[in-house]
Amino acid sequence: MNITITKTTHPGTLPPSDQLGFGTVFTDHMFLMDYSADKGWHDARVVPYGPITMSPAASVLHYGTEVFEGMKAYRRPDGGVQLFRPCENVARLNRSCERLGLPQLDPDDALQAIKTVVKVDENCVPSDPGTSLYIRPFLYGTDPTLALHGVHEATFAIILSPSGSYFKNGLQPVPIMVETEDVRAVRGGTGEAKCGGNYGAANRAGDRAIEKGFSQVLWLDGVERKYVEEGGGMNVMFKINGTVVTPALTGSILRGVTRKSAIELLKSWGVPVEERLLSVDELFDAAASGTLEEAWCIGTAAVISPIGELSWGDRDYKVNDNKIGALSQKLYDELTGIQWGTKPDPFGWVCPID
Repeated sequence: MNITITKTTHPGTLPPSDQLGFGTVFTDHMFLMDYSADKGWHDARVVPYGPITMSPAASVLHYGTEVFEGMKAYRRPDGGVQLFRPCENVARLNRSCERLGLPQLDPDDALQAIKTVVKVDENCVPSDPGTSLYIRPFLYGTDPTLALHGVHEATFAIILSPSGSYFKNGLQPVPIMVETEDVRAVRGGTGEAKCGGNYGAANRAGDRAIEKGFSQVLWLDGVERKYVEEGGGMNVMFKINGTVVTPALTGSILRGVTRKSAIELLKSWGVPVEERLLSVDELFDAAASGTLEEAWCIGTAAVISPIGELSWGDRDYKVNDNKIGALSQKLYDELTGIQWGTKPDPFGWVCPID
């Protein structure tokens, strides 16, 4: 794929790491590529970061024809830059496109686009411990009509955001509450797709949890309201009586790349892992009996976010005395070590941008 590159004439300056936060600072450039039913994907380009022009009638604004991904680039100790399992993100993006009726990307072209725009803004990949360059590929319908039909025009874009350390004071366990009113998704819906509508519809429950002093919610399935599915924005794992249990991918749970990597790591260490239905009753019975040894959310942004307290109605339990567990810490250290290039990568997960 031929990608034209137009560089900005007003380059910015990377702020100090303690001022980066998450998703608020952006690099000088972005990637854009257009789609039409008659021409397919065309006009791949890296251009200066700035507003995107579209018709007020664009289908994304009215019918939610949008999907996105979240991934990172990391600065290695030798100064090089690498990605972590980018082909998994590209494959998931295409699965999301298929579900939302959006045109899919050639996987090699998508990876080339990601590597190219990161290479152009390579100087914006921070190097302080815990920092990274967050990569947000997204794809949306641009048909300029209010008629309800399939997508015939679309844009694929990638923006980059230098991000600070997610945990400024170490891995602090967080309290979460079981959501009993709203549901995130149902099988056959869009739960397995990474699309904006899923997250927008989850905000109300998240806000309620924060008002009650919790960090996020724990979603139950949308049919029986019985089985644990996900955390507020991440997959979840529980160590119960020596076995790591994580909700099965039944069609309403996002196929997390970090989740998949953790499962492969745990199995390589000989830790028993079960991907299965986990009822909220079983989970809280384990918490009451003391067999719930550790619990954590897992995803790209935080990697591992330990759960220190679980709340469901009038049942509240501390997990591991509100401290991070040994296995959670080991997973975090191993995953981040591979990502930042400070530990060996026996799985072939990292992808240099050079």
